[in-house]
Amino acid sequence: MTGTAKFSFDADAFEAKHGGVTKSECRENTVVYAQGDPADAVLYIRRGRVKLAVLSEQGRERVISVLEAGDLCGEECLADQPLRNSTATSMTDCAIIRLAKAAVASAVHNDLSFSGFFVSCLLARNVRLRADLVDQLFNSSERRLARVLLLLANYEKNREEAMLPNINQDTLAKMIGTTRPRVNHFMNKFRRLGYIDYNGHIKVHHSLLSVLLYDQSQ
Repeated sequence: MTGTAKFSFDADAFEAKHGGVTKSECRENTVVYAQGDPADAVLYIRRGRVKLAVLSEQGRERVISVLEAGDLCGEECLADQPLRNSTATSMTDCAIIRLAKAAVASAVHNDLSFSGFFVSCLLARNVRLRADLVDQLFNSSERRLARVLLLLANYEKNREEAMLPNINQDTLAKMIGTTRPRVNHFMNKFRRLGYIDYNGHIKVHHSLLSVLLYDQSQ
């Protein structure tokens, strides 16, 4: 995770100092917590990817974030939010560490190493949220899809190409705020132009960056 190089998280050290640690493994497409569940813990993703989705009163679902190894989720419980305001679902097989709310609150105030890690996570999340907001406000659906694919591919680390975890077009549509047919149109276009390979699994090529540099939407 960007911004956490200086601070790291050690679950065993945290448990020895503060307690309240539960380790678990979950398979792909497992609901880690659901919207409306009690917000009683912060989760640390040790391995895998997790998507956060929100369901409106009208039954419309939107994916608001994709988190990966090194990220925290559910930290809003520290702001006295009694219930989860989103649903967290594993996108891959995951290893998740549950940190009880009281233990995290104590560590934030009394453990300099953990509080530094926690703050760095929040700052990195804030940077991502601002970038997502700008993306939604100013970019076309095509550019938003290209950006999401590049982020999922960790293009900053994988400069040539990367295989994405299993993700379907419905999820991509919910992530960028458009329809599945539009996503299908752009995916076919990206494949035709050689920006991606798409045959059951998605392989993203670095050339997809050209969509962000030049708006090619129609």
